[in-house]
Amino acid sequence: MTDDEKLAWLENRLNHFDPAVRAEALAELVSLAERGLVPLEPERDVVNMHCHTFFSFNALGHSPTSLAWLAKRRGFRAVGIVDFDVLDGVDEFLDACERVGVRGSAGIETRIFIPQYAAQEINSPGEPGVCYHMGIGFPSGQVPPAVEEILADLGRWAAARNRTIIARVNPYLAPVSVDYERDVLPLTPAGHPTERHLVVAYLHAASRTVAHPAEFWADRLGVPPEQVAPLLPDSPALQNLIRTRLMKQGSVGYVWPESGMFPSIEEFHRLVLAGDALPCAAWLDGTSPAEQDAEAWLEFMVGQGAVALNLIPDRNWNIADPATRRLKVQNLYRIVEAAEAFDLPLNIGTEMNSFGQKLVDDFDAPELAPLRQAFLDGAYFIYGHTILQRALGLGYHSEWARHHLPTRRQRNEFYTRLGARVPPGKESLARLRQLDPTLPPAEMLAHIEHGSTRTQPMSAGTSAPIRVPEE
Repeated sequence: MTDDEKLAWLENRLNHFDPAVRAEALAELVSLAERGLVPLEPERDVVNMHCHTFFSFNALGHSPTSLAWLAKRRGFRAVGIVDFDVLDGVDEFLDACERVGVRGSAGIETRIFIPQYAAQEINSPGEPGVCYHMGIGFPSGQVPPAVEEILADLGRWAAARNRTIIARVNPYLAPVSVDYERDVLPLTPAGHPTERHLVVAYLHAASRTVAHPAEFWADRLGVPPEQVAPLLPDSPALQNLIRTRLMKQGSVGYVWPESGMFPSIEEFHRLVLAGDALPCAAWLDGTSPAEQDAEAWLEFMVGQGAVALNLIPDRNWNIADPATRRLKVQNLYRIVEAAEAFDLPLNIGTEMNSFGQKLVDDFDAPELAPLRQAFLDGAYFIYGHTILQRALGLGYHSEWARHHLPTRRQRNEFYTRLGARVPPGKESLARLRQLDPTLPPAEMLAHIEHGSTRTQPMSAGTSAPIRVPEE
């Protein structure tokens, strides 16, 4: 086995479903890197704070450990995971980030129902009142017993939706069918499949059952066989087509959102706050009725307790149609301006839960370059909260923060500065734990700066004003 083959083999084992195998592979990779035997790109000004792992769905099969290692190898300034409906990967991810030396944050994403917007589409296309929503900056995946039932409900509701989809799709695809326990659950490491796992299961079942897959899928999806044949056996385009035609709105398997299928925003925020994390609103692209009035929407979400805003930059500028691209870029700049006005740091990333998505956003693109510092500051803020909560219990919602940093802007500036100054790694965590937890913020920052030999430039308060491009 050559060195390159061994490296590829070890990196592949980072995605093994057995956590012991993942830990062993990471330990060997770190050892090789420390001896200069693994090429590591220098740290650069890019971040991806919204990666899904294989605990919900990652298009490349990345585990939490694998994503931490990927970020280190590629020189990401910071990286974050946000899995759907589960916190299963939080502890593994944060531990791996500290092991390899990369700034990390971890969270959860779900869908909630907001009665006040029951008649308006928000950020879940075609589903009025339904809203993608997040909690970020969890210091641990363990939550207090008082909110364990909320977390369990998220998993139960997701499983119920999946089973309903299968019950509707199986008759339509006969003789191809899947069994939830036999065919779907084994595709996940912890029993939390998504719609994308269902698609993979159906592709596997079809390959076992039908003699002419191209003709079968063409018939069931309503497209010409010559369109399907080049996509077989398992291309991203085919998977996306199956999901759209069989499981999304207007399809045979679509499950219309109903009462009791999603948590309320109050329930979800109870879970997030009990986990010492940060409620985070989510933005799509500014074209829905709710998002067109960005200020009213952000004001509502802030009133509900949101302290950050998630954006997916790539889907807001990397668009082929010039008119659509121009509109969405203008919407992107406007929401960044509005977030700054509402004191909402940004959590940004490319998700990696859909085939074809980038590993990281292109901050050098002319459309994103003016927003680079705002994106970096958001990552520093989330990491700053996470590391101080893990070290001393002095995160954003702590009594210490409420006493010393009574305004949202003061907290944002402090945790951003702290996140920029504290280098990643176990040593930094150990040094933070040696600090006097009663120190006021300015003294704490001074101690951190004095004690660190590897500091990053401060970024809080240095961002250039965001300007809206001319029409």
